[in-house]
Amino acid sequence: MPISMYAITVPVFTRYLNNLDAVLATAEKFVEERKIKPEVLGQSRLAPDMLPLTFQVQSTTDRVKFALCRLTGREAPSWQDTEVTLADLRARVKKGLDFVSSFSEADLAGAENRMVTLKVRGEDTQVPAVEHITLNAVPQIFFHLTTAYALLRHNGVPIGKRDFVGA
Repeated sequence: MPISMYAITVPVFTRYLNNLDAVLATAEKFVEERKIKPEVLGQSRLAPDMLPLTFQVQSTTDRVKFALCRLTGREAPSWQDTEVTLADLRARVKKGLDFVSSFSEADLAGAENRMVTLKVRGEDTQVPAVEHITLNAVPQIFFHLTTAYALLRHNGVPIGKRDFVGA
């Protein structure tokens, strides 16, 4: 039995955005208890040439919305990248969750047979939707999710593998 594009996107994105919200909530409690300014963790990096936590969360939600829009032909909404605090980042994740919940199985029906257009080195390139989701979009989303998790863990937020993958 073939697996649907809905099954490998919407439930997966929903679960991991919820998990991201939960680790950000844990981080909020962590900074409150330790009297750390709310924006400090948002600017944390694992290396000097790396983009900060704010970018990792923004990129996660952007890649989720772009993946679903490419599969369905919807116009992707534009979200300003103005988040500074953990509360701001949680609001961004909530916006992502609300957007993901607007997609139904019917919206993604037949998407596994579609081609999507990507910009590659400034040129429009047609790629099979399955290839885009499995070899590009989902790995990119998990890269940014993992980096966000690692930044929080590196800064002492008491989270573990179970928080990343969910119950």
